[in-house]
Amino acid sequence: MHVRVTDDEHASIEKAAEDAGMTVSSFFRSLLLEGAGVRPMLTGGDRLVMAALLEDMRMIGINLNQVARALNSGRGVHPSELDINLENVQRVQAAVMSELRALTRRAGYQRRGEK
Repeated sequence: MHVRVTDDEHASIEKAAEDAGMTVSSFFRSLLLEGAGVRPMLTGGDRLVMAALLEDMRMIGINLNQVARALNSGRGVHPSELDINLENVQRVQAAVMSELRALTRRAGYQRRGEK
């Protein structure tokens, strides 16, 4: 895909992409996809947050698998262990939802130069 713009438009686009913390290519993709009804792309910082949340979910999954193995083999599991795992799932789920809401708001604001 090629787009023709004037030198002034190109400079404005580069500045807007830089202000949004994105490459020009990512900036254009994000604008085009959002205009087509597809939600925003992730910045580098957003990816770091999502990677940390994904790692939290992976660790919780490992813990839950250990609990399931213990229960399936007839060993008992202390109720507090189940409570802790449930609290961790709820904590990460709330963090994911909060981050996704913030991402949705922030992405549009950044591209429009708003705060």
